[in-house]
Order: sequence, then structure tokens, then C-alpha cells
Amino acid sequence: MAEEMEMEFTEDLQLTEVMRLRVQSLQQKGQKRQDGERLLLPHEAVYRLDFSEQELTFSHWNVTLKGPGRLSVTGISQLWTPDLTNLMTRQLLEPTGQFWRSAGDPEDAPIKCLEADIQEFGERIAELAKVRKVMYFLFAFKDGAEKDNIDCSLVFKKSAEA
Repeated sequence: MAEEMEMEFTEDLQLTEVMRLRVQSLQQKGQKRQDGERLLLPHEAVYRLDFSEQELTFSHWNVTLKGPGRLSVTGISQLWTPDLTNLMTRQLLEPTGQFWRSAGDPEDAPIKCLEADIQEFGERIAELAKVRKVMYFLFAFKDGAEKDNIDCSLVFKKSAEA
């Protein structure tokens, strides 16, 4: 029987800060972003998953959201290099994970999501885990969502033939 493994997304504070500084620097110098560059928006942060195991099969997402709001999770195909190269839009993966709770939803009601998209997204993450030790994500907090009110993790099944 396959063993399950839950992996929490962790905020990469250093990378988030470097990306915020890039935006500030461009604004201060009155420069434009590079063609195709994706700048970090004020309501976004960079998160990461560190894969201790790489032979994984996607099982499901565990997302909790206290109060109304929307969480958007976008995978980044880029392997971040020490020089922290700029994020380009072509490096953003499709589909994104969209999770939300509407105002007035009971606190115990299941969180809403686009089922097919999060299933496909989870499977793509498991595929990338085969060749990656770490993967980065853009988390966008919208419509009143705040990072302190959100828990987000992925559950994988470990492959038996290890």
C-alpha cells in the first residue's frame, strides 16, 4: 500500500524580498520591466516546496482559508539560480490553483476550487518533482484573503518501488 506524505508550502522570504526590491528599483529609476518579465505584485509572495522524495503520485490539496477571500497558486518552471534571474511570464505554469471562500459561507463549508485544474496542477507538480529537489510558486492573496489565514499543502502517495 502506498504511504502518504503531506508537504507544506513555505514562504521564501528572501526571494520575495529580492523580487519586491526589483519592483522598487525599477520604480525609483523610472525604468520599465524587461520584455516578458513578470514583476511581483503587492499582494503576492513566493513560496516553495522542497522535495525530500521524488517518486511521488499526486493525491490531493489541503487548503484552509479562514474568512472570505481567494488564493491563487501559480507554479514556476524556473529553477532559481543564485543570481536570482528575473521571473519571465513564459515560466509560469498552467493551470493555476484557484481556491476561494465567499462572504457568508459557513466556516465549516468546503473551500471552493476549480477541481479539474487543481487535479491537473497537482499531477504536474508530481511530474516536476521527479527532476527537481525544489519548486517555486507565486501565491496571490485576493478579495480579503491574508497569508496568516491560509494553510496550503499537497498530499502525495509515495511510490512503492523505491
